[in-house]
Amino acid sequence: MAKQYTVRCKELLPSGNGLVFFNNSKFEVAGVLPGEKCTIELVHKKEGTGARLVEVIEPSKDRIGIKCPVYDRCGGCNLLHMSYESELEFKNDKIKKLYHDITVPQLPIIKSDNPEHYRNKVYASFSFEKHGRGDIRQIAGMYEENTRKVVNCMDCSIQNSIANSIIKTILDLMRLTGTRSYDPDTRTGVLRHAYIRVAEKSGKVMLVLVTGVPEFKDKARFVQTLTKKHPCIETIIHNINPGKTGMILGNKDNVIYGKGYITDELCGCTFKISPKSFYQVNPRQTEKLYGTAVDMAGLKPTDTVIDAYSGIGTISLIAAKKTGKVIGVEVNPDAVKDAIENAKINNITNVEFLRGDAGEYLEKESKRLKPDLIFMDPPRSGSDERFLSAVCKASPSRIVYISCNPETQVRDLKYLMDHGYTPELLQPVDMFSRTGHVETCVLLSRRTYRQPDARVKIDIDLDDYYRIKEGEVSK
Repeated sequence: MAKQYTVRCKELLPSGNGLVFFNNSKFEVAGVLPGEKCTIELVHKKEGTGARLVEVIEPSKDRIGIKCPVYDRCGGCNLLHMSYESELEFKNDKIKKLYHDITVPQLPIIKSDNPEHYRNKVYASFSFEKHGRGDIRQIAGMYEENTRKVVNCMDCSIQNSIANSIIKTILDLMRLTGTRSYDPDTRTGVLRHAYIRVAEKSGKVMLVLVTGVPEFKDKARFVQTLTKKHPCIETIIHNINPGKTGMILGNKDNVIYGKGYITDELCGCTFKISPKSFYQVNPRQTEKLYGTAVDMAGLKPTDTVIDAYSGIGTISLIAAKKTGKVIGVEVNPDAVKDAIENAKINNITNVEFLRGDAGEYLEKESKRLKPDLIFMDPPRSGSDERFLSAVCKASPSRIVYISCNPETQVRDLKYLMDHGYTPELLQPVDMFSRTGHVETCVLLSRRTYRQPDARVKIDIDLDDYYRIKEGEVSK
């Protein structure tokens, strides 16, 4: 048995894990709150590495009961032990600390109306457990944190409830048909992952069954049973991924039921969603986020707008209703195809979608186009210097930067500030409740640009907004 130590949590790290000190060394512990006295075991004795929570001796007033039976092992979320009100306080404070050397007014985080069962994009991985000689049980769930070990979880508290139910049915079918989970090490078995996307407004479902082998002999029975028990399933795709990789989806898709896509509604527009197209995981919060971004932009009918990293055209089409011309640039060909189709579905004609690198496009076309505004919503790694340089050369009067990783956004903002831009407003959004992640939206303006009569309508009283702008409210 590992030696145990009694410590007190000093604070929460940006990840949401607790920071404790022992023998003049600091360690990261999941599941503890500031001020709590607890017992821990050191996973590694090296400073800065993790420790495992054994018991909370003196709980914080912010601690709540944990419903999830695999919370201590699963890597899906890490703040279920904290009240939602204190989670929002933590996230507001986290953003203030991250942006401490950037002078920008910060609005209170936009909270979620439903912080549980919000995730409408669900991945389940399949594996097996051995229970005695010859007793092998198929399991499904998410990977244990920092491992490839599947944690058996049938009722995830942040995943859509419909998706949870479909995963249970798939497991039942695997047992009935003798379908084994795929092992990439031995290249044996069949079913590797299930990817489920649930449309928020209609409740329609897209299901992708990922196998490690091309042959899926029981697929007809799977389709028949799943669609009968879950009539909300509108399409099923068979995806093949044989590689020893951390990627969920392989390169080959076969539509085995329905049209191969579903549609969803967002901010008054209809969007076609294919298996490999990016679409936000929390649609209710996405409407608040995109609504805020478009309001921040202060769009005018004469504006030319470039939407970098445009995906399936969500921001582009929402913005196109309020401005003159929008050009969406996206490197993913499947997303571009969907974006073009989405423009047709919504009868929006003042938008154009192009496949390519957004930085290269800006370098070549920005002088001709002279964009008034650039929306940018990069991946977690943020934008590279080439793209940021191209943005600055294009010299739009405003930039609206949406980010799912505030750390890389801070880095990119400093580059933009060094090249003539001023952050005007920072809006955090709780897109990923019960986790340490925060989405942020920042408005920047070129220093020579001022919009004297802008009326930005966000989730805040206008008088309060302008008091913040004029420095009457502290950062």
